[in-house]
Parts: sequence; structure tokens; C-alpha cells
Amino acid sequence: MMFKTLTLTAILALGTSAAFAEEVRVYNWSDYIDEELLTKFEEETGLTLIYDVFDSNEVLETKMLAGGSGYDVVVPTADFMQRQIQAGVYQKLDKSKLPNLANMWDVIEERTSRYDPGNEYSINYMWGTTGLGLNVNKVKEVLGDDFPLDTMDLVLKPENMEKLASCGVHFLDAPTEIIPMVLQYLGEDPDSSDPDVIAKAEAPLLAVRPHIQKFHSSEYVNALANGEICVAVGWSGDVLQSRDRAIEAENGVEIAYNPFAEGSLMWSDQMLIPADSPNPDGAHQFLNFIMDAQNMATASNYVYYANGNKASQEFLLEDVIGDPAIYPTEETMSNLYTKSPYDSKTQRVVTRLWTKIKSGT
Repeated sequence: MMFKTLTLTAILALGTSAAFAEEVRVYNWSDYIDEELLTKFEEETGLTLIYDVFDSNEVLETKMLAGGSGYDVVVPTADFMQRQIQAGVYQKLDKSKLPNLANMWDVIEERTSRYDPGNEYSINYMWGTTGLGLNVNKVKEVLGDDFPLDTMDLVLKPENMEKLASCGVHFLDAPTEIIPMVLQYLGEDPDSSDPDVIAKAEAPLLAVRPHIQKFHSSEYVNALANGEICVAVGWSGDVLQSRDRAIEAENGVEIAYNPFAEGSLMWSDQMLIPADSPNPDGAHQFLNFIMDAQNMATASNYVYYANGNKASQEFLLEDVIGDPAIYPTEETMSNLYTKSPYDSKTQRVVTRLWTKIKSGT
């Protein structure tokens, strides 16, 4: 009886293993890929793709640090990824299975290697900046035609925010981006982990908090496009998606994206394979598929984000490769900053501060 039980267990295990081998499970940001690519991957590989989405790094990190996520590919932002690598939740890439690595862009790899030395664990998916999404006509109506539309004064001076509240303002629900943004505005080091420096962000944020309608990391896309809000502190590609949705809707809403004149955060979202991936071979197939130059261009042309794939650039729409809001000028690039991950102690400080800011107390 014991022998039969063990045999049945082994058979069940083999069946489960075979099922996983036929599936690839991907966990990516919401509204972040052309869904035609998902169908194309399945057709080309014969694998079933399970594709789930999230809208904050914190949600992804909770799953990854808990272990047993069941995913084969995940896409955290680089500073979160760095500490997750250190926690041992990812496996090194088998680069022999990734011939399309030859398509990657050394300029972006140099920047991402700060978080993943030698890019041993990760591949860039998209990168961009954090700045201002604007309903141009409404903002000018409220603040005047001559008000500069690329300054943090717009969202960090209470007298401006009080006026803008009449047409609606959203901020990203992303403390690791908003707090450094305020420190940059104050002339402090946005990469600081000093609790006393981080605390300096509290007063400016609490001063404008009554005029912030919502903290959310995806709802502003449609809210801008529909004219429900006039300002969002958001991600470059998301705002440009809003612009295109407004154009398609022919609703008369003119959306613009501007990085901050004071300097914007440059972020990158990286593709990695969890250490406990049920199907690492399938994961490598997915990564290599995405790194195909035409596939990567298809993704960027859909989401209006820059990518780290140099070979894809010949296939990008002129609206993408030629738009300095997506592929910034050298001058803008030189004014961008990056941020290191907070250690666990500092992260607790940031989390407490963010809770206080969101509650407005």
C-alpha cells in the first residue's frame, strides 16, 4: 500500500510538473503591453500564457518576499528589484538561452547595472520619467496662459494647488518616487536615506494634501483622458496613453506630459525570473520573445514608453522615437536622477510618513 501511495504521488507530481511546463505565468504592470503580443507568444511557442497585472511595486514586493508566488516572470522597478535580488528571490539568467540579448542598448544597461551589476538577473522592459500630466487648457484657465507647465511649483505650492483642486489633481501612490521628488524640489539629495532629510518632505506634502483628490498609480490615465482631472503627477508613458485616448475619443481634451524642469526621476522596469519559478525554461522563452526587436517595438508603440532595446528603434513609430517626452534629449537626460532602494529601516520611516501624508493628519 505504501508503494502504491508513493507511486500515485509521483504520478501526480509528474502531472503537475508537465502542466507547469506547458504554462508561463507573467506578472506585469497594468496597461503595459499590446495584448496581441500575448497571443503571438502562445502561437509561436505552443505555451499557455497566464498574464496577471498589478499597479504598485509594494503589491509585487509583498508577493515576492512571501515566496511561492507561482510566477515565472515578474517586472519590478529597478530600485525595488535591487533589494529583492539581495533577498534571494530571483535566479540568475541563463544567457545562453537568450540570443536576443544582442539587441539590448548599452546606454540603458549601464544605468540598470547600478541596481543589478552586470545585469546578471534582469533585462530592461521599459524606462521613463516621472513628471507632470496636464490637461493643458484647464490648467491655463486656472493658472493663466503664462504659467510654466514644467515646474514642481505647479503641484507643490499650496496657492497653485488650491486653484487646481477645482479641476482635480492626482498623485502617484508611490512614496519612493514622490518623497524624492519633493527632496529634489527642496534642493536636498533625492537619493538620501537620512531620516532627518526624508522628514523634510513632510511639510510641503501636507501643505498641498487637502488639494490632492486621489493617490493612485493607474486611475489617472483615464481620468486625464476623460477630462475628469487636470493634473497628474505620473509616469511619462501613462500620460501619453491618456493623450492618445483623448485624441481617439475626439473629446477636445489636450493632454501634455512634461518632465520637471527641476529634474525628474528616471526609472526602469526590469524583467526577472523568480528563484522558485515553476517553468524557468518557459520564462527564458518569454524573455527572448520580448527582446525580439519587432516585438519590443510593438510593445513600445502601444504603451508609449521608451525601452532598453536598441535594435527595436528602427521599428518604432515616429510618434514614439521622435517624441522627447518619451526619448528625452541629451540635455534632459543629463538632468534626470536615479534612486537607490531604501534599506528596511528607512523603508519603515518612509512608509509611516506616507501613511501620514495620505491620511492628511
